[in-house]
Formats: sequence, structure tokens, C-alpha cells
Amino acid sequence: MLFCGLTFKSHPPRVSGKTNLRETEGAMSTTKLIDQFSKAAINVGAEVTSVDSVVAAANYIAGKITGTLLVPQFSSASRFKLKAALKKAGVAIEVDHLRSVAAEAEAGITGVNFAIADTGTLVLESTAEDIRLTTTLPPKQFALLDPDKIVADGIKAVAPLRKFHQRDPRNYIAYVTGPSRTADIERVLTIGVHGPKELFILLVPGLSDDFMEM
Repeated sequence: MLFCGLTFKSHPPRVSGKTNLRETEGAMSTTKLIDQFSKAAINVGAEVTSVDSVVAAANYIAGKITGTLLVPQFSSASRFKLKAALKKAGVAIEVDHLRSVAAEAEAGITGVNFAIADTGTLVLESTAEDIRLTTTLPPKQFALLDPDKIVADGIKAVAPLRKFHQRDPRNYIAYVTGPSRTADIERVLTIGVHGPKELFILLVPGLSDDFMEM
């Protein structure tokens, strides 16, 4: 898991058109992008599951945790009433005091701005503190991703990153590639030292085609 703050010094050219960048993927179909992304994410230790709705996602999460789930504010969660779905599924959620309970919570959930297929990477605009707390402190992370927001590679990620810069010159962008991994000088790999030990990516069609929102 890589977390960084990006500040661009130059003034890149304005990117025109809709925020949905699917047309830039050329001949690579959505199905191929999903397949490539899923394989890459699984190879780095994530679990990737397709569900048909936010309600199905909530039921999936209910089967994976027994403790508290952090639920920060993000657009698709509000639009699809994620909190209500989680409560109905029997999940204990925390929505108001994330800073005080984050270290003890079992898991956190966020949306995803977009994903990169060739590396299995999730890209999250994480300027809000609650998003950073949710994705770094609990040992389990759930990420809701619309399959239409998967781009082929890092080059195709430039356009949405420029849009972030145009909207707000100073922001935090998190690149999440599998569970947190740390290796010492003797190349001993440890999982979950600086972030979640487990990453669950839920592909939810129709969640949001806007790269500027989760």
C-alpha cells in the first residue's frame, strides 16, 4: 500500500470532456480491463469479488467481520444508502467518531475514484482525514469500485490525476496495491505493518462513473 501527497508545480493542459474516461481505453473492452485488474489485484494479495448492488456488498461484508466497520462520508455511500444497508445486514458501524475508534476497529470501507488494471491498484483521493484513517488503521479494508472506472495503466491515469489538480492544487492521492507490505534490509516481508492486512475489492456496477468521486 502506497500513500502519498501529490502537489503539482507545473500547470498541465486542461483535459476536456466528461470525467468518465472509458472512451480513452481504445480497443480494450471493459471485460478485459476487469479481468486484467482482478488478476493483478489477486496476485498482490487482494480478494476481488463482483456483487450486483450495494445491498449485496453489505451482506458480503457482514460475512467477513464481526467487529466495528468505519464508514466515512463519500458520495456513492450516501447515494445508495450504504449505512442503512450495512445496519440491516447486521454490521456494527461507526460514522461519527472515526479518529477515536479507528485503531480498535476491525475494518473500514470507502469507495474508489478509479483503478489501474495492469498493477491491480486502487486510486483514492484521500485528502479528508476520515478517508485516511479508514484506509490505514483497521486491519481489514473494503473498497467499492465501479468496473467502469478501471483504466489500463499509469499513462491512462494521468488525465484524472490532472483533473484532481485542476480542482484542488493540493491534495492527498493514495495508491493502494494489495495489503500493506513492509520488508527489512534482510528482505523479510511482513504484511499489515503500515496498513491493512487484508484488502477486499468489491466490484459494483452502476456505483459511479465519475472519477472525481468515490
